[in-house]
Amino acid sequence: MEEDLQKAVAAGKLAESDAAALRALLPEAFCLHKSWGFGRVAEWNLLLNQVVIDFVAKKGHTMQIEYAATTLQALPAGHILVRKAIEPDAVKAQTKSAPLDLVRNILESLGGKANQDQIAACLMPEIFDAAGFKRWWDSTKKALKKDGHFELPAKRTDPVLLREQAVSRAEELLAVFQSSSQLKDRLAATTEILRSPEAFDKAVEQLTPVIAALEDAALKHQKLQPALAAQCAIACGELASSFPGLQSNSTALLQNLLAGSGGGLSDMLEKLPAASQKAFLRALPDAFGEAWVETAYRLMLRGGSRSSLEIARLLQEQGHGDALVDKLRHWIRERSITSPILCWVAKDRKGTLASLADPGLLGAIFSSLERDQFSEKKSSRLHDIVMEDKELVGDLLAGADRESVRELTRRLLLTPVFDELNKRSLAARIIKLHPEMKTLLTGDADKETKEEALVVSWASLDARKKEYDELVNKKIPQNSKEIQVAREYGDLRENFEFKAAKEMQAVLSRRKAELEHDLGRARGSAFDNPDTTQVSTGTVVTIRNAETGDTEFYTILGAWDGDPEKHIVSYLTAIGQALLGKKIGDRVELPTEHGTRHVEVTAIAACVPPPVPAH
Repeated sequence: MEEDLQKAVAAGKLAESDAAALRALLPEAFCLHKSWGFGRVAEWNLLLNQVVIDFVAKKGHTMQIEYAATTLQALPAGHILVRKAIEPDAVKAQTKSAPLDLVRNILESLGGKANQDQIAACLMPEIFDAAGFKRWWDSTKKALKKDGHFELPAKRTDPVLLREQAVSRAEELLAVFQSSSQLKDRLAATTEILRSPEAFDKAVEQLTPVIAALEDAALKHQKLQPALAAQCAIACGELASSFPGLQSNSTALLQNLLAGSGGGLSDMLEKLPAASQKAFLRALPDAFGEAWVETAYRLMLRGGSRSSLEIARLLQEQGHGDALVDKLRHWIRERSITSPILCWVAKDRKGTLASLADPGLLGAIFSSLERDQFSEKKSSRLHDIVMEDKELVGDLLAGADRESVRELTRRLLLTPVFDELNKRSLAARIIKLHPEMKTLLTGDADKETKEEALVVSWASLDARKKEYDELVNKKIPQNSKEIQVAREYGDLRENFEFKAAKEMQAVLSRRKAELEHDLGRARGSAFDNPDTTQVSTGTVVTIRNAETGDTEFYTILGAWDGDPEKHIVSYLTAIGQALLGKKIGDRVELPTEHGTRHVEVTAIAACVPPPVPAH
C-alpha cells in the first residue's frame, strides 16, 4: 500500500500531504466525517481511485481518494468513539468505576472541551438511554466540580473545559464572583457558593470580602434598584447562616430597605426570585412593627401564588390565623380576593380554611375569572383547578339553599370564562347534587318559573341563530350518518368509532337544548337611545381611579357581548353589575385582579351601536 502511494505521488497523481493523510486511513482504521459522522475504512481500490467507508448511517460508502484524504479525520485508538465501537462493555464499566476519567477521555477526544449535548452524543444510545445519561451526568457533575480539573459552565449549551492544572472549588467560585461585573452575575455566583459549603475550609477568611462587596452593593442600589439591593442583603444573611463565624449586617440592611420602600414593596417582592421571597417576607414584623400585619395583607392581595402562601404561613405562625380567615372571608364577600389566593383556599377547603367553603366562594371564583380576562398577566391556574377538581363545585354547594344554587347555575351558564363543553361539565356536577337545577338547562317552563330575559345585541343574537342552524341542519345530521356507518363495523362493545359518535351525539344534543333555551330568553337590541343619566346597557362609562387619577372607560353591552381588549363588557359580568345604575360623581368599588379599586364615574355617554346584521 505504501509503495502504491509513493508511485501515485511520483506520478503526480497524489499530493504528498494527501498521501500522509491516507497513511492514517488504511483499511480497519476509524475516521470521522463532518457530514457522515463516525465510520471505519473498509477497503482501498487504487485502480478505481476509491476508498470504501462503512459509516454508521451508510455502509459501503465510496469516496475518491483525494476527497477522502482532505475530508476524513483519522481517529486514534483511544478516541471515545473508537473505544465505544470496539470495547463498549469497558466504556460502560468505566461510567461506574471511573466517571471522571471517562469525561476526561471524551473532552480530550473532542479537543479539550464539549458541552453537555456533545458529551451525551458520545455515550448515547450505545452506553446510555436519555434518562440514564441524565441521571449519570447529574451525579458526575458533582464529582467534576470537586476535582478541580474541569471547569463547568452555568449553561448547558456552554462547554465543559479541561484544565491542565487543578483549581480548588473554592478558588473557582471566588474567581467567578470577583470577575463578575454585573450585580446579577455576582448574586448568581453567591448562590453557587451557598451550594458548595464543603469547598470552603477557611470560610471566614475567604468569604468576608464577598459579604463586604454585597453589603456595599446593597447600599449603592437601595434607591434605584431596591429589589437587587434586597437580594444582596438576603444573600449576606444566607452566607452568615451557612458559614459559622461570618458576620453580616444583613438584618438591619433588609429592615431599612423594607421600611424605606414607601409604596414599592409589592414591586420589590414581584422582582425577587422565589428563593429570596421567604426571607424578604419574614423581615416584615421587625421592619414595620405592629403595622406589619396590614402590610402583609396588602402584599397578599398583590402577590403571586407562592408569595401569598408564604404570607399566609407567616401570619398563622405569628398567631394571626383566625384573623386571616376573617380577612379572607371579607375579601370573598367583597369579590376583591385574587386568583392566586383563591387557588390556595380551594385546595385547602377541607383543612384550616373549611369554614370558607360555601357558595360565596364559588361566586368569588367566577368573579375573579371574569376579572382576569382584562389582566395582562392572567393565569389559567384557577380555571384549571375548577375544571380538574371534580369535587370542588359539589363541596362548595353542599347544604346551600335552592336560590343560591339557582343563581350560581345561571351565572355559570352566562359567564364567558368557560367554553360551552366546560359549562356543561360543571353544570352536570351541580345537577348531580341539586337535580332541580336541570330545568335551567332544558328551559322547562312547567317546572321552573319564567326566567329573566337576556338583553343581547342583534349581532350576537344572529351569531347564536347561525350556530343553531348549523347544528340542526349540518352537524346533527352528519353525526347521525356517522353513527349509522359506525354501527356497520360490527360488535358495538369494541367499536370505538360507534362510541365516539354516540358521545358526540350527546354533546350536540345538549348544545341544541342550551341554544334553544338561550334563544328563547334572548331579546335583541340595537342599544340606541340608552338612558345616559345613569350607567345602563348601551352606554360608555368613563371612570377615574381615586388613588392614581388615571382614567379608563368601559362599554356596557348585552349578555353575549364581550371584548376585553376593547373594554367591552357584558352587563352580567362582575364589572358590569358593579357599574350599572351608577351616576356621574358616584364612587364605586370596582373589582380588579389586585382587589377592590375605588373609582369615580366621571362621564356617561351613548355608545356607538353595534352593527345590525344584514339579512
